[in-house]
Amino acid sequence: MDFKKYCKQHRHSSKAEEFLRYIGPGLLITVGFIDPGNWASNLAAGADYGYLLLWMVTLSTIMLIILQHNAAHLGIATGLCLSEAATAYLPKWLSRPILLSAVLASVATALAEILGGAIALQLLFGLPLWLGSILMAALCSWLLRSNSYSKLEKIIIGFVSLIGLSFLAEIVMVPLDWGAAARGWVTPSIPQGSLLVIMSVLGAVVMPHNLFLHSEVIQSRHWNLEDEAIIERQLNFEFLDTLLSMSIGWAINSAMILVAAAVFFANKVQVSYLAQAVDLLRPLLGNNAAVLFAVALLFAGISSTATAGMAGASVYAGIFGEGYDVKDPHSWHGVLLTYWLAVLVILFIDDPFSGLIYSQMALSVQLPWTIGLLIYLTSSKKVMGRFANSLRLKLTLGVIGAIVIALNIMLLLEACGVVKF
Repeated sequence: MDFKKYCKQHRHSSKAEEFLRYIGPGLLITVGFIDPGNWASNLAAGADYGYLLLWMVTLSTIMLIILQHNAAHLGIATGLCLSEAATAYLPKWLSRPILLSAVLASVATALAEILGGAIALQLLFGLPLWLGSILMAALCSWLLRSNSYSKLEKIIIGFVSLIGLSFLAEIVMVPLDWGAAARGWVTPSIPQGSLLVIMSVLGAVVMPHNLFLHSEVIQSRHWNLEDEAIIERQLNFEFLDTLLSMSIGWAINSAMILVAAAVFFANKVQVSYLAQAVDLLRPLLGNNAAVLFAVALLFAGISSTATAGMAGASVYAGIFGEGYDVKDPHSWHGVLLTYWLAVLVILFIDDPFSGLIYSQMALSVQLPWTIGLLIYLTSSKKVMGRFANSLRLKLTLGVIGAIVIALNIMLLLEACGVVKF
């Protein structure tokens, strides 16, 4: 073989192998938006509106890729997570309220994850929701306390794979209108009364806690912050990791809506709680689909509860100017605060399905504050140096922020009865 050709192939192979070793942070984030809250939002979207709201998954995922890359950009360029950077570069009167609202967003996220896992335990083993919720919080507390990033990433990648395979199996089992699905993915539509579901889908995909988490977990990949060439390479690998991982999330979230549209909407059956979804899947698709649904829901609950706890701990520790370290008291207190406040709220929820939907809507309400914080920090040369956002990226991020704010204003106006969309 020609020596130059061999060297070129070897160099490309080395880059491919390095990228494969780098994969992990993006998939960890993907788990955060393939969670029980997504299941509820996507099932409601598909069951009530068929294929019409698929566009929101597409739009949310595009926004998510840009925002998550920007959050990771901050972590790579500064060595700080979003919460640490806010504490370091903003006055306390401004940073504290934003970060505390982010902690509450993590609690709302954990509520959906823990509740979803508890529903799965109820379906599989007949456990009451309160007991299942306590077991979920205790199990995930142990997972975080006893595992390193690398071990946790491998476990979570396995969970994501199982969830994806579960929904792929269900897509094969149901008749789909692919023409309607193709139109739904690219054609914005707001059917009468759908705004709450649209906002819950947005909050379930573009989740505030994931922006904080990505800027934190990206630092589990060690590099020399003094070497700009290394930072550039890390940014390139990170973008590919984010693009791949979020695309997987788009496919799985789309699959949820497709299954709900084909099974529930086509048969004019309204879904009002996740357990009902299994009851409906059993006669329509057989016991295999019902078991797949329950097992995948359990793994989704466990994996996404773990990431919600990490995010809550990262935000809480950042308030004290510290990075995430579960052995450190501030991080560990953040985990406990996130989980057990969520469990406390669950004990007072009468309608679990509505609780899941509203928890995701709450995330979309907090989202503008996190996006604004992210844009400010990553656009600042004081914070980012030469890696600060370009004018084009600032405008793109501004448009994303404007879309999120506009949707929140529409929801507020509808809730106040001023106008009905």
